[in-house]
Amino acid sequence: MTDVDPINSTLEGLLKVLSMDNVIGEPIESDGRTLIPITRIGMGFGAGTGQDSPVKGSQGLGAGGGAAVEPIAFVVINKNVEGPEQIEVISLKSQEPLNTAISEISDLALEFLNEWRERQKKNEEKREQMRKGLEDIIPP
Repeated sequence: MTDVDPINSTLEGLLKVLSMDNVIGEPIESDGRTLIPITRIGMGFGAGTGQDSPVKGSQGLGAGGGAAVEPIAFVVINKNVEGPEQIEVISLKSQEPLNTAISEISDLALEFLNEWRERQKKNEEKREQMRKGLEDIIPP
């Protein structure tokens, strides 16, 4: 066992993830526009060795790491427009007013639906109690 192999192989794997091709993605051509995806990459790495007492002579070596890739934006190049307006950056992280409104409306709709279901359930329980009460008074 060599001391460098696990560390080197772990580092090589992480460096593949950290390549510029993964940060700035392949351009996508569509309708006179070019979309270029932009991502954020995070990485962590650790390695260590240990040795038991010199009498026993055992030793150990370990390495590990991880990486995450998250899309954060698109660069849009409009080939039909001239000047600075030709390039636009669309963030996938910011809360645009429309995104915020849609999110809030969907939250309200789910809340309304849950309340409506709960009321329907209570109403059905009341109807069932009324039926049982009527059956006690007027036999079927």
